[in-house]
Amino acid sequence: MSGRRVLVAGASIAGPALAHWLRRRGAEVTVVERAPGLRPGGQAVDARGVAKEVIRLMGLDAAVRAARTETAGAHHVDADGNVLETFSAEDDGGDGYIADIEILRGDLSQVLYDDTRDGVEYLFGDRIAELAQDADGVDVTFASGSRRRFDLVIGADGLHSALRAMVFGPRERFVRHLGMVLAFYSVPNEFGIDRWLLDYQHEGRSAGLRPLKDDTRAMAMLSFPADGFDVDHRDIEAQKNLLRERMAGLGWRTAEILAHLDDTPDFYLDQVAQVVMDRWSHGRVGLIGDAAFCSSPMSGGGTGLALVGAYLLAGELAAAGWDPEAGFAAYETLMRPYVEANQEIGRLHVQSRDGAELDMEAVMPLVERAINGVELPDYAGVPDSGSSVGSAAR
Repeated sequence: MSGRRVLVAGASIAGPALAHWLRRRGAEVTVVERAPGLRPGGQAVDARGVAKEVIRLMGLDAAVRAARTETAGAHHVDADGNVLETFSAEDDGGDGYIADIEILRGDLSQVLYDDTRDGVEYLFGDRIAELAQDADGVDVTFASGSRRRFDLVIGADGLHSALRAMVFGPRERFVRHLGMVLAFYSVPNEFGIDRWLLDYQHEGRSAGLRPLKDDTRAMAMLSFPADGFDVDHRDIEAQKNLLRERMAGLGWRTAEILAHLDDTPDFYLDQVAQVVMDRWSHGRVGLIGDAAFCSSPMSGGGTGLALVGAYLLAGELAAAGWDPEAGFAAYETLMRPYVEANQEIGRLHVQSRDGAELDMEAVMPLVERAINGVELPDYAGVPDSGSSVGSAAR
């Protein structure tokens, strides 16, 4: 064991995934999460291409597949419910519009937490209040009042990363609004949703319903164009009022979906945005996942970026002998082309919702880079307490 002490902020997907790999590489890992526990539910997220290989290398393929939504595919429908277009989860070898591995964000978070909870320290209901770094480490003061010193601190705390704002600057410097707002929440399955997602789009707005493993519930998905977004991301009532206002009169089954706004247990609404940064590290503090390179939900690649980023960041830090400058630099070099491809996909999807015609022949090479556009080093000379899982050698 190296004894390197690493603090990770955020316990959604990127944080626990990074904790898995840091621990396997010999670090002592603490994860701090401001919420009192894991957040259940959430949007369906996908793993495609190289991200599926990372899941296999983690030894979690069976657990992740057992928690899938098992969505068979998607139907695009008109206002009367007539099917206009169909996509199957079997398309493109499971890496198509509906991925073979599709799982609710909260369910994937639970799988990753269960995998790491015995070997990683989790601090729920707390957060980083202050930090100060020097050449040898980072002194952290938690909101609870405790103070500790770590060798490295990694922010995996999402689009609205508090650690990023603390170390790198205000969110306005890095967050790029793509002109759309997305909301989702679970509703009683009074709509007859089985294993097929239904999606209705009209003049830039959309309403959809997707199946859940609990067939008595369905997940509602709503989106609308918005050039500006000035509602506090923590003011739920204001968000619900905004959603009602912007979705009024859309048609299809939108009114029925909106009728459940006040009784849903898991409402979420936020801007469709990306995080664009020149670098993802400063001294001994680094960023990963949406905090560093959010590609937006429209890309379908955020989970892959988190999982692949976790593998590469832990591997490159360990390969560099835990030297932050060398480790962070190598991680950024490997990840950036993969990130940029996924961010471009996210921008194109928003443009297509606005009615822009896409040249699919030109787009397909970009899609391939977004799915498989990073090579996983095998880190053969790096410690790995779970090396029996397999090798990522290409």
